[in-house]
Amino acid sequence: MRRLIFIAATALVLVGAGIAVAHEGNGKSTKQVSAAFTAASASNVRTDTCTNSNGTYTTTRGRWTGSATGDLSGNATIDAEILVNPSGDGTVSGRLRIDGTDHTVAQFDAVIDGKGNLAGLAEGHGSADWNKLIANLSANWSSTAGFTSGKLGGGTTGGNAVVVTSGGCNPTATSKPETIEVHGAITAVSGTSITVAGVICAVPTTISTSALHIGDRVELKCTVSGTTNTLVRVSNSGDH
Repeated sequence: MRRLIFIAATALVLVGAGIAVAHEGNGKSTKQVSAAFTAASASNVRTDTCTNSNGTYTTTRGRWTGSATGDLSGNATIDAEILVNPSGDGTVSGRLRIDGTDHTVAQFDAVIDGKGNLAGLAEGHGSADWNKLIANLSANWSSTAGFTSGKLGGGTTGGNAVVVTSGGCNPTATSKPETIEVHGAITAVSGTSITVAGVICAVPTTISTSALHIGDRVELKCTVSGTTNTLVRVSNSGDH
């Protein structure tokens, strides 16, 4: 064996129970899916071992075939490598293929405990490369029974799975507030309002008008909401 992985925990380590997909505003959509699978028929299986001061480590490589049912259904094929320490804790990595309507192919990495329970994350695609699959994967594996009680998504035990596709929804349009800009002399000013060229704008607490005086020529910018104008910016116009 060319590498060793030392697993300190003997309990099953679960990946996150759900998947969050960010909306990027580029016309993508998501759909939750799930599937159950069994791949118990083994072929081309090879087992290697090595021993050190901690005990014997075992690596098993092979192909297991069976079937999948649910949203992703068809003949299931798993090519995997299982690496475990003397207690049976370790990793499982490989590829899952479901030959059905969607022809799903996904790479996965998982952890496995001493009882053969495994949980991990699978990523791949469906019938088209742009149909991306992201799924929590769980199953039980043994050298005699292969992969049983397998799940892609499916809820609490195995987490969820989603397919990300092109199309879907358009970004919601957002409106910007209307603005007005005024150039002229100040005819009234206080800590709460300012008037220029007959336009009155309320002064928010974040803006100070203490340095302004009646007669100063300024450039005024205010937002408009209903009948209320609110000052955004005021600056000397430079007119003399």
